[in-house]
Amino acid sequence: MSKARTYNIVVLPGDGVGPEVAEAAVGVLRVIGDFYGHTFNFSEHLIGGAAIDATGDPLPEETRAACVAADAVLLGAVGGPKWDGGKRRPEEGLLNIRKAMGLFANLRPLQVSPVLAHRSPLKKEIVEGVDLIVFRELTGGVYFGEKTRTDTMASDLCIYTVEEIERVARAAFQTALQRRGKVTSVDKANVMETSRLWREVVTRIHAQEFPQVQLEHALVDSMAMHLIRKPRDYDVILTENMFGDILSDEISVLGGSIGLLPSASLGSVGPGLFEPIHGSAPDIAGQDLANPVGTILSAALLLRHSLKLEDEADSIEAAVAAVLAAGATTADLGGALGTRAAANAVIDAIKAIHWASAHRVQMHWA
Repeated sequence: MSKARTYNIVVLPGDGVGPEVAEAAVGVLRVIGDFYGHTFNFSEHLIGGAAIDATGDPLPEETRAACVAADAVLLGAVGGPKWDGGKRRPEEGLLNIRKAMGLFANLRPLQVSPVLAHRSPLKKEIVEGVDLIVFRELTGGVYFGEKTRTDTMASDLCIYTVEEIERVARAAFQTALQRRGKVTSVDKANVMETSRLWREVVTRIHAQEFPQVQLEHALVDSMAMHLIRKPRDYDVILTENMFGDILSDEISVLGGSIGLLPSASLGSVGPGLFEPIHGSAPDIAGQDLANPVGTILSAALLLRHSLKLEDEADSIEAAVAAVLAAGATTADLGGALGTRAAANAVIDAIKAIHWASAHRVQMHWA
């Protein structure tokens, strides 16, 4: 059991369903804190569209400073059509906070639950047993390159440095060592110069530092097809910013709902940022309909990666698995639970798991 401590967690509810799913995850974390004796101090700050409405800036300085100083950051969601066409975009807040916190690797794990494999749009036999993780580089690429626009043309500059590629490649290889020992690096080296650099650097890091890991290269267009045809073939998928954004959204539906998947954005040092991969879903905001599982599992990643609380993270993941196995799900998975009820089901499962564990200890000593 981890030693009891006090941790400061910044919560960025954001837009749309963000406040609802963030509240659900905070409730789960409070229960974990009670069981394990930790104190989690939560402070809420503005980001995205909500921050634009309040301050005109999608990432106010107060939010930036709080995130950098925290032990970890939990984010709900940003964006929505309300801010389309404005001078500032909510997504600027997310891009800029990642940069301010020095986050360079976005981890998006996918494990297809056996009890939910039938909910996948693919055949059950294709998705059963899928267990992979995407490592998406966060600081380079076309999202951060110089942008130009005239009446007759537009351009987005794609830039990558050797250092940016090296550090995310090392993180992916290190994770592969703890898993099944295979990395698939995805690029567009037959067309793009940045991808040729990507492939060269990944190949060198592999040969010099991680020869025991199996490395294969794939072009992004064929990879998009392979992830639908044979997703069980993959372990760790390493790729650049935009390709990772697209591919991880593609695989998110394999498990039956985009609402199930968490993510972690990590740097070399300092706090990480944890968020579900789904968007703000403004069409269902405020209606107690959003699936909170992706955010709750993001809270588990927060415990594991930023706070180094492995047992606590395992407790959340075990509780979520038990709830899904029991069929206690939201409407996106064919269930009848609302956001709050789904979060309460996870909390009840945590309590049941801990009661059963304590009861086994008592029986042993008896």
